[in-house]
Amino acid sequence: MFALDQLSRLFLLARGLFALVGLAAVLVVALPASRGALVAQAVSAATAVDAAEASPAAAVLTAERVEPVRVSSAEAAPAVTGEQLAIAEFIGRRYRVADSASEAFVAAAFRAGREFSVDPLLILAVMAIESRYNPVAESSMGAMGLMQIIPRFHPEKLADHGGEAALLEPEINIRVGTWVLHEYMRRFGDVEAALLKYAGALDDPASQYADKVLAEKARLQQIVARSRRQT
Repeated sequence: MFALDQLSRLFLLARGLFALVGLAAVLVVALPASRGALVAQAVSAATAVDAAEASPAAAVLTAERVEPVRVSSAEAAPAVTGEQLAIAEFIGRRYRVADSASEAFVAAAFRAGREFSVDPLLILAVMAIESRYNPVAESSMGAMGLMQIIPRFHPEKLADHGGEAALLEPEINIRVGTWVLHEYMRRFGDVEAALLKYAGALDDPASQYADKVLAEKARLQQIVARSRRQT
């Protein structure tokens, strides 16, 4: 009787293994592009069945070994630290911007500033005055995004990004806006004149726009100075 039970168990195990091998063969023929992966999966499944027959605990360990490793978004995303974090927190409070958004804007401004040799605090100050950090802001004049860029004036800067719709993407908007500021600063050799040109207000004798931007930049400089004293 014991021998008969053993033979029955061996028969069931063999039938299961043959079925898995047959399934693997069919899938290999049907999906040639994935043959290696399918064969590996079939072999793993057969091994798991064999292990389950020998020891239930071994089957659990086999399943744990093939569990994929997941990385959380917080671990994958680079953190903003130090002065940039202090600036982002100030922007978040003053303009009611989500922490994740303000940190992304600050990081993008620092990247663009390095690329075009423009003070990132000036870039952030322009954003504050132009859009109050609203990445989807659009004006009646056709200005778009964080730095309120009018796409028809800068088509060459948008060519590599797929056109004007890209200006609603913060990273691209900040880069293009910084590029424009860089060109105006080189042309006029003066930050105030470059800002007035940026706003289309060169004929403004009071320089109100430039004064607003520079006042906002001064506030950001105070945040940076305070952050340095605390470190």
